[in-house]
Amino acid sequence: MAPTTTPTLDDFQRVAKTVSGIAIKTPMLESDYLTELSGSKVSFKCENLQRTGSYKLRGAYNILSKLSAADKKKGVVAASAGNHAQGVAYAAEQLGIKATIFMPIGASLPKYQATLDFGAKVVLAGAIFDDTLRAAQEFTKKTGAIFIPPFDHIDVVLGQGTVGLEIMEQLPDVDNILVCLGGGGLTAGVATAAKLLAKQRGKKVNVYAVQAEAAAAYPVSLKAGKPTEIKISPTIADGIAVAKPGKVPFDLIAKNVDKVVTVTEDEIARAMVVLMEKAKMVVEAGGAVGVAAILAKKLKLKGTTAVILSGGNIDPLLLQRVIRHGLAASDRYTNIAVMLPDRPGQLVRTAEAVAAAGANVVEVLHTRHGNGLQISEVELDLSIETRGKEHRDDVFAALKKAGLSPRMTQD
Repeated sequence: MAPTTTPTLDDFQRVAKTVSGIAIKTPMLESDYLTELSGSKVSFKCENLQRTGSYKLRGAYNILSKLSAADKKKGVVAASAGNHAQGVAYAAEQLGIKATIFMPIGASLPKYQATLDFGAKVVLAGAIFDDTLRAAQEFTKKTGAIFIPPFDHIDVVLGQGTVGLEIMEQLPDVDNILVCLGGGGLTAGVATAAKLLAKQRGKKVNVYAVQAEAAAAYPVSLKAGKPTEIKISPTIADGIAVAKPGKVPFDLIAKNVDKVVTVTEDEIARAMVVLMEKAKMVVEAGGAVGVAAILAKKLKLKGTTAVILSGGNIDPLLLQRVIRHGLAASDRYTNIAVMLPDRPGQLVRTAEAVAAAGANVVEVLHTRHGNGLQISEVELDLSIETRGKEHRDDVFAALKKAGLSPRMTQD
């Protein structure tokens, strides 16, 4: 199939049979919390529970399975910081193909080790992903190995689109599908497959794509009418941080996606915490943006909604930071600085005020050397657990009532 070919429903259904040999049909679970919050039924399509931890396995296996015997002997190459790497490595292992995966030097240890465990050779190259990609392409030219793109190929789009077919099977009354958007492979596949199947059934399904605000290439590209490169800002949603959309998915997304919205870093972190607390799901930042859009009320949803949790591969160290940031974004983890006279009893006075408000102090930093401090002053930096914005305000008011001068500080 040529890269510009428009896929049909038969194409997706044929690929679904191919992919079923390696990818599990991940569960569809209703979210009581989001259903109650939004007033309409919300369910999760749990690709975070997929083998290799994400949907990427589907597209990788589909494209690898179509390689000729001669190309399979050459081996395959991919450049990825995580999910695509693991998808290609596992698919190659199952098909008996030698895989070489290029990862950035700073790639997280769990993702690096998981890729190795799937039988691939891992080469660390480049401090940023562009350098990693360049190294992979140079290796491809030198060795003749087959480069496997992460999203810009019709066979990848077809593989990822099998998620959409499963949603339509598991939730026949679905009205809305929310999907994360990076380079566009998953969104293009899901939107196209779902719309084709809905049309065959004589019904309508809305597909909404969600990007991280710090890496939102699609709103700019859709406005320009062509894939347009942007400058990406740092984001915790590194799995969907793509500077320029792929040509193949862009055309399909422009035709089949009803709306693209963006979410902030705080909104993403909050969604990850909500997923852990309310759904007992560990979901990476890029995989949680659909939930973030619902929590932030970025979309007006009516009827039944399916949200794709696209991946669960997250570094435990990053998860620790995200939890703290997410709690702060939800006003459940507050940092307050208090200026005090440098004499006995002031720490007790402060602690009593916090205790009176029913809050818990997690950490205290006591310093005599901060900027703006007088010789006779000290500063207390308090990290406090609170139950939300109202409780945070109660703590602040209790400190003021005790005659202190608190101020909010950044985490």
